[in-house]
Amino acid sequence: MKEEYPEHKEHHGHHVHEHSHIEGYTHIHEHSHDVPHEHHGNTPGKAILTVEGVDFEYRSDPVLQDITVGVARGEILAILGPNGVGKSTLLKCMNLILKPKTGAILLEEMDLTRMSGTEIARNVGYVAQRNESARMTVFDTVLLGRKPHLGWKVTEKDYEIVEDALRRLGLAEMQLRYIDEISGGELQRVCICRAIVQEPSVLLLDEPTSALDLCRQMAILRVIRDVVDHHNVATIMTMHDLNLALRFADRFLFMKDGKIYAACDRSGVTADMIEAVYGIAVDIVMHNNLPMVVPK
Repeated sequence: MKEEYPEHKEHHGHHVHEHSHIEGYTHIHEHSHDVPHEHHGNTPGKAILTVEGVDFEYRSDPVLQDITVGVARGEILAILGPNGVGKSTLLKCMNLILKPKTGAILLEEMDLTRMSGTEIARNVGYVAQRNESARMTVFDTVLLGRKPHLGWKVTEKDYEIVEDALRRLGLAEMQLRYIDEISGGELQRVCICRAIVQEPSVLLLDEPTSALDLCRQMAILRVIRDVVDHHNVATIMTMHDLNLALRFADRFLFMKDGKIYAACDRSGVTADMIEAVYGIAVDIVMHNNLPMVVPK
């Protein structure tokens, strides 16, 4: 469902919009002609995870400034931008690994700061860009993802969930291997598998395909897409590969200098936007009905 813009006025080189939201309220705002802009709250359904006005600093150095975004069940939001713009920091703020200086993180209108660690873990799964290995088997590592749901003992259902996830991610044959003996790409798949068996409402993935070859990248993203579509999970991924993002994600958050530069769906991604964010001229060409970014 798209927002309607009943009026579009011009005022001293700016657009002035008056529009009504799905939620039923109306507001007016303006933006410059030369700055790409999407209306905040650009979410196809009701957001399950909402970031409201978040700022974050490292030792008084601003990293994130006034970040507002939401993600709904059943969609993938890709956070894009060059190195050092705050993508991973924003992801860590979304489950309070890092505490924002200002603003709020809401899970279905509940402030995460009022939730216990177990409650957050039941609802928000997180996979870091780099993961520590240990002297544990692949199976036991994935089973740890069930910890927020466990009672006095591991149940048959827990084992079934783990075995199904191992099979889907192509890890069944190595389930008894120790994770300190497997490759970085294999460990990445194990950590994604552990997050999936957690059965979260929101899945946060920091560069989920960074250590994987092309075949495994496609396989993992297809599994993630399947989990999102069939289990109504909201997923947020930081990514560097624009073409993989355009292929698998529903919406895109482009970041520049710690701020949101643009937020849009696939149809809103433009060559000018990418050049402004990444500093490189590109063409966007269509291939099999999908846009592809090609550097000039």
